[in-house]
Amino acid sequence: MKISVVVPVFNEALGIEEFMKTLQATMDSLKIRWDVLFVDDGSDDDSWQIIQRLIRRHPVARGIQLSRNFGHQIALSAGLEHADGDAVITMDADLQHPPQLIPELVTKWQEGWEVVNTVRADTRTTGWFKRRTSALFYRFINKISDVPITAGAADFRLLDRKAITALLSMPERNRFLRGMVSWIGFRQAFVCYEPGTRTAGQSKYTLKKMLHLGIDGLTSFSLGPLRSALLLGAVSIILALLYAIYVLWVKIATNTAEPGWTSIIGVVLFFGGVQLVSLGIFGEYLGQIFGETKRRPLYIIRQTAGTVPDPVRKENL
Repeated sequence: MKISVVVPVFNEALGIEEFMKTLQATMDSLKIRWDVLFVDDGSDDDSWQIIQRLIRRHPVARGIQLSRNFGHQIALSAGLEHADGDAVITMDADLQHPPQLIPELVTKWQEGWEVVNTVRADTRTTGWFKRRTSALFYRFINKISDVPITAGAADFRLLDRKAITALLSMPERNRFLRGMVSWIGFRQAFVCYEPGTRTAGQSKYTLKKMLHLGIDGLTSFSLGPLRSALLLGAVSIILALLYAIYVLWVKIATNTAEPGWTSIIGVVLFFGGVQLVSLGIFGEYLGQIFGETKRRPLYIIRQTAGTVPDPVRKENL
């Protein structure tokens, strides 16, 4: 029995060594065979050099360097494709995903759970804006999606080999792993945790990246936005008919209608806005389809360090 730990890295040079020290102390206490796979997601600091140095010192460590920054979800997917453990734990390198929680995840797995998720408990260190936007996002996506996604779910989780095989059989390019893990099913358990203190640097998830991730989640697991555009169009038609009736009444009953009503401008702006919103929603889905049809690889590997197994090929699943 072997546990693999997959760790995506993007500009974490100041904290990787401390992370490895904490991880090794935790994993060695489990008395179980393990290894760790670092996936350098196109860092432009010394992260890859430090990973190589760790690999020379620690036989359990290995690394993959991607050719550029492909994004957190893609880096996780690359790690899952190359990890060969009976179970794989995915976590970040900044120690906000506490390695001390790993024994509890492993215990749940040994009890028969095939997916062990973690759920972040918001603390005072979590900004008000992030707490509110996260809560609103999960509330909204669970309203319109057929796949329930637990609020506060993190990409810190344990996956059994059966669950990994199912996950890797999903070929989509725009990946929202929290939704994908919910979609595959299996027996899933949840463990709450409080984020640890970031060892160095700052969050790499900018507002722009969070928006992209949210849009990928919405468009990957729900047709709700398309249906809302249809509903918006229907409401607009009803409002237009009511307004037309009002205009006719003013013309016939009062004969006070003046050409060039300012309200006409409001109507034109309203319907123009409805059309643009609808086109934007359609365009987002069309863009997703366009990305899928190109069939580009999810990522490109620049080099590896240590003994990295060949990736699991989807045609063999």
